[in-house]
Amino acid sequence: MMGWFDRFKYNGLFIKMFIIMVVSIIAVSVTSTLTTINTSERVFMQTFSITNSKIIAQITSSMDAFNYALVTAANTMQQSGTMRGVLTEGDAESIERQRSYYSMVQQTKRIQSSLDAYEVGVIVTGVNGRSFSTDTSLWRLGGEQLKQHPIAVRALAEPRRIHYQYDDAKRSGIEGAEPTIVVSKALIDRTTDYVYGAVYFAMREKEFRRFYGSFTSLGNDVAVVDGSGVIVSANRTEWLGTESPELLQYAKRMEEQSLASVDVRIMDRDQIVLSRYLPSLGLYVVNLVDKEAAIGQLTDTRAIFFSSIIIVGIALIVVFLISRRLTKSLSRLVKQISTISKYEFDHHVAVNGSYETRQLGQAFNAMMDELQEYVKELVHTQKQQRNAELEALQQQINPHFLYNTLASVKFMVQQGSKEKAAETINALISLLQNAIGNVSETITLSQELVNMRNYVFINHVRYGERIKMNYFVAPDCLGYHVPKLMIQPFIENAFFHGFNRKATGNIYFMAAKEPDALVCEVVDDGDGFDPAAKNEEKLARQKGKRQLFTGIGVRNVHDRIKLLYGDGYGVTVASEPGEGTRIKIRIPLMSENSPKDHL
Repeated sequence: MMGWFDRFKYNGLFIKMFIIMVVSIIAVSVTSTLTTINTSERVFMQTFSITNSKIIAQITSSMDAFNYALVTAANTMQQSGTMRGVLTEGDAESIERQRSYYSMVQQTKRIQSSLDAYEVGVIVTGVNGRSFSTDTSLWRLGGEQLKQHPIAVRALAEPRRIHYQYDDAKRSGIEGAEPTIVVSKALIDRTTDYVYGAVYFAMREKEFRRFYGSFTSLGNDVAVVDGSGVIVSANRTEWLGTESPELLQYAKRMEEQSLASVDVRIMDRDQIVLSRYLPSLGLYVVNLVDKEAAIGQLTDTRAIFFSSIIIVGIALIVVFLISRRLTKSLSRLVKQISTISKYEFDHHVAVNGSYETRQLGQAFNAMMDELQEYVKELVHTQKQQRNAELEALQQQINPHFLYNTLASVKFMVQQGSKEKAAETINALISLLQNAIGNVSETITLSQELVNMRNYVFINHVRYGERIKMNYFVAPDCLGYHVPKLMIQPFIENAFFHGFNRKATGNIYFMAAKEPDALVCEVVDDGDGFDPAAKNEEKLARQKGKRQLFTGIGVRNVHDRIKLLYGDGYGVTVASEPGEGTRIKIRIPLMSENSPKDHL
């Protein structure tokens, strides 16, 4: 897990660039593909609509020609006196009537022969019940059954119009009958408006379909709808004879508003509807274009999808290789920089890769060189400053300490205690020599112990021995160096501030070695103080207290140690009211030849 995290960390720029490029390529590919498909679909549908409008014009032209032929035939029959006589005379038999009937039959056959191109059968009926059919197989109705049929009823009800109607003879129980389109026209006397018969032109629906069948295809359908919404003909046989008021509504709206086409959802499909009204026939020729099916023939979505994936994949591989090549040297430089430790100012990075990366590497190395020089100069300056401060502090021996000590010696001489007076003067001389005469920044722990004993001895001479001093030092610690005057301030604090309430007590000095540090402790069983304050606050509180020997206070010691050796070292304080105080000093192990400066 950490290995993957490191890879991401050092190659973050490459990963971000690659992700951005991937998203951009995919977005552009998807957008371009969809835009191209949509544009192609729109252009295709517009072109398709224009083409189909021309096709509808051809279909209506053919149907108008067919209708003209039927109207001509009906008018010829209506103008025939012989035909009128046969259809209106009574049942009496005569040779003349037989001849008239024969003439009507021959005339009807001639009219039917003029319609042979359309495979139309002609049926003629009169008010006297007489009828004749040129082809009974086309529409198997006659006699009373024909008279009561809705087609006949409508023809007689509207005698001046020609009617196109769909008849599914199967519904009438005629076996073997096929869907038929019947065109009816009443025969009337124009002077008296007397209706004396009717003529019916029967045509199988599949033959009527020839007018438009060659123009249909998958998703491109044609339906012929009458004024009541009944589909009288369609290339989809399941639509025949069904009522479609919705389709009629669209056809009428397009006719009224002169619309070339409309996009609608009809018959559970999204379709483009084109329509043309034939007033002479009373029919609407409607073209329905299934958008999904038509577009499916234009575009192979699956092929486009896989082609896009292949193109995007190739583009991503190219982008990956180029991006990796551009960012690899930069990632390597970042990794080198990030692995440099905090104080490794002399560590240089390898300069290679692209021009930009080389410039960055060279600039970084130059910066490290300048920083190293600056740090060396700063360390040297700080070391000189510390030595100057220590030297100045060493000159700040409290005069009252000297006055009081010499006064005590004078008193001992007057009392005749010359040996103790001499011992006291020797202790003072030794203490002053180490404090003032020795300019070294560090001394051995054994030398510091000599100074402590001399200082304690002088205090005992001046104030008595109510406070005992005890030493517990491991022998292997005596040779290690410590900062000069590091321990004395804490001994002084314990003597003069730790036993304000208690009359007597003990001070313990202990020194021991840890694997990487020398630990010195000053412990007393005096008054103690509130432990709620933090160590820094406790030390700050001690800063203002009067130092009887030098100006080096408790806070100075803590700051000196941190400045010399870093944050891992310093002074910590622990105390309990009435129980005493424990001062713990932690410094690195330093021998005579070891470096004294850890910066």
